[in-house]
Amino acid sequence: MPEKTDRELVEIALKGEKNAFEALILRYQNGIINYIYRMILDMDEAMDLAQEVFIKAYFSLSTYNPRYSFSTWIYKIASNLTIDYLRKKKRKDFNIESLSFKNKEMDIPDQSLSPVKNLDREMFYKRLEEALKALPEPLREFVILRDINELSYNEIAEIKNLPIGTVKNKIFRAREILRKLLEDENAP
Repeated sequence: MPEKTDRELVEIALKGEKNAFEALILRYQNGIINYIYRMILDMDEAMDLAQEVFIKAYFSLSTYNPRYSFSTWIYKIASNLTIDYLRKKKRKDFNIESLSFKNKEMDIPDQSLSPVKNLDREMFYKRLEEALKALPEPLREFVILRDINELSYNEIAEIKNLPIGTVKNKIFRAREILRKLLEDENAP
């Protein structure tokens, strides 16, 4: 069913066709897992939470409003469950070694880069990971949604129930903090 739109798949799923909902899961599972993982920094927990997201979405499918994008709706569910999880865990310390900007299944070394360039890239990712870790949790979420999951400002505003200007401001502030953190790393 890959040729169907999200809205068409929802309509078909609401009629009882489970393959339609499975197609939606396949479309969004990697992005949802990636988003949750980058927020909680625990792959096993991220996969469990992603499963909860899809279960909740399945049982709430009748509440989906087709005037809005399905991706916004599913990310809102993921955001709420992730925030609830973090509140329960009250995690303040994150393990930097668990943070990765590469999909674990796609962690294939780039053979086209020289060893020096590859090392430079790895060092940059390490600095970027540390800077991302240093961001306050709410700002980190906005950067992940925008720059890693590539959601639009409008989608993020819908997910977070915030005016678009507030979303843009938070993303700008987060990027400024990241820029300063990365500059500090490069200072002589």
